[in-house]
Amino acid sequence: MLKGLIFDLDGVITDSARFHLAAWNELARQLGIELPPEANDDLRGRSRMDSLAVILNYGGQVGRYSEEELAAFAAQKNAAYTKLIAGMTEADVLPGIHRLLDDAKTSGLTMAIASASRNAPVILNQLRLTDYFTATVDPNDLQHGKPDPEIFVRAQKLLGLQTDEVISFEDASAGVQAIKAAGQYAVGIGDVHVLAAADYNVPDTGALVLSKIKVAFDTQTQTKEEMSHG
Repeated sequence: MLKGLIFDLDGVITDSARFHLAAWNELARQLGIELPPEANDDLRGRSRMDSLAVILNYGGQVGRYSEEELAAFAAQKNAAYTKLIAGMTEADVLPGIHRLLDDAKTSGLTMAIASASRNAPVILNQLRLTDYFTATVDPNDLQHGKPDPEIFVRAQKLLGLQTDEVISFEDASAGVQAIKAAGQYAVGIGDVHVLAAADYNVPDTGALVLSKIKVAFDTQTQTKEEMSHG
């Protein structure tokens, strides 16, 4: 039975992902690295240091810098990102999200944020969405980044729920992989080919309708139960 929802933040609740990408691209150019278009999906949903590793890999610069230099690069990127998100407001909540959150709240579902962004609490406050969520995973407490399932497992535990009681939402392939590795039901938002591993796909947040998602979730849950008793 569905009892909770777990959300990535960037690209799902709001398009702060574009600010992350802008800040990373700026740093990459400073390092003499020209990122190809496909790097955008590789960077989505990853932790700060994992994202930096992706950029250095594209530029053939892995192993070139000390830990101190890497930390300085990450701090530089975050400073640029923080400036970019400073002006975010309720208007930056993606289409369909307010409706989805309101429907979930009316249905008595508890909700959590599973984002690699350390700025998630600040962004939620600026978007005036904080009160919808009973838990937000602190990335500082994690050992592994997506596609490792740790962040979604942690969010589920914070809600006090089982794997078959939650639905998790992601817009990145690494995030969908993490959800499935956690044993949860995955809703993929975006290109269905990129997010093929998801259980339920929508092209954008405007197409997120809780009643439709719940029907698909219940159908899959029932099918699994029938197979287990078969």
